[in-house]
Amino acid sequence: MKAGGLSGWGGVRLAAAIVAVGALLGATSRSGADAIAGRPVAPARFGVGACVAFAPTAVARRRGTVFIDAGHGGPDPGAVGVTLAGKPVHEADETLRVALDAVPLLRAKGYRVVLSRTTAGAVARPVPGDLSGGLFTGQGVHNDLIARDACANRVHAAILIGVYFNASADTSVGGSLTLYDADRPFWHASVALAQLLQRDVLERLRAGSANVPDDGVHNDVGYGSSVTSADRSYHHLLILGPAKRGYFSTPSQMPGALIEPLFVTNASEASLADSSRGQEAIAGGIARAAVQYLRAHPASG
Repeated sequence: MKAGGLSGWGGVRLAAAIVAVGALLGATSRSGADAIAGRPVAPARFGVGACVAFAPTAVARRRGTVFIDAGHGGPDPGAVGVTLAGKPVHEADETLRVALDAVPLLRAKGYRVVLSRTTAGAVARPVPGDLSGGLFTGQGVHNDLIARDACANRVHAAILIGVYFNASADTSVGGSLTLYDADRPFWHASVALAQLLQRDVLERLRAGSANVPDDGVHNDVGYGSSVTSADRSYHHLLILGPAKRGYFSTPSQMPGALIEPLFVTNASEASLADSSRGQEAIAGGIARAAVQYLRAHPASG
């Protein structure tokens, strides 16, 4: 999601490629099983299978809810790439599989987990003006992103973790990148979470012999959606950033970080992102980072 490149948040800008390769794949078997175990939060407010809570499975339950946003979904497949074998890869499919893999790991540690979505669908319920030709308009992208913040706030999450994949016009570019917002009052906590995510996910990926470059931890200025002029003038990621009059009034109210562990436009990394080995490694790193953070910063709710 390099500034000026093919942003992981700017799925609508990839509309031509999306139409060429088709719509999103259906929900995975993992999403079906987990959706049954989870409890929808305010189902009238969110889409089907969106904003779903999972209770801890450990006998010793810990304070704090981990909110995980599986990036994109529904009319927004996100970035599109191709594996070494020539298989099309949609970012939204892979973020969902990673998020679902992280759920049982965190539940087993005693934490409540809430996912922004558990199926291939969107998070927000579309309203007039959100869709055009089966894809999100700029308004639709905006509304679906702010619905993720709304879910995290509604469940009083202790931390927010966004799971996305990166993209570039240069198919040789790869690496893991984690972002936080420096303009929030809790930015120190967000940095601590971002550093843990970047370190732990990379460790898990590299333990499996994947040579993934470390692109570092950065603030989110310049990495946000650029679908509309209003998006471009905001400068931040909506899921992490501050309120802005006339554009965004309901920001997330907890420390947060967004990780893009691989580039789906790099065939080698797309192959890893599309594999159970890669997805489980990323999920394991996310869960470990969340547990480490919450043990060092005990949640109040």
